[in-house]
Amino acid sequence: MKLQLTHLRLLVSNYKDTFLFYRDLLGFDVDWGDENTGYAEFNTGSIQLALLKKELMAEVVPNTDEPSSVANQDKTFLIFAVDNVDEVYQQLQAHQVNIIAPPQDRSDWGIRTAHFRDPDGNLIEIYTNLSGNN
Repeated sequence: MKLQLTHLRLLVSNYKDTFLFYRDLLGFDVDWGDENTGYAEFNTGSIQLALLKKELMAEVVPNTDEPSSVANQDKTFLIFAVDNVDEVYQQLQAHQVNIIAPPQDRSDWGIRTAHFRDPDGNLIEIYTNLSGNN
């Protein structure tokens, strides 16, 4: 059996603002849905990023609203490659996005990163390779 990852779906409480964040601020093209449908898919260039209202998923898989075992710890986060971390960071700041960590070189990793949260609280990293790395 061979599995192929085709979608990453975020189950969100704040669907409309989260949809607008990924469409308008991060600039992803919408393949399906809009700010009112409760489900949407964005083209990221490699896999589909989907948003779904938590309540809709709870109809299919009960108990999705139960607290995690460690409520204050992120379980997942999204990582996006960008051409210039500092430019994207400036755009995010201008839109008053919840910044977690400003741009910084992570020489041990070979990348420059910044971290922020979407309107539903999902952790996001943007990165670019440091000079000389592919």
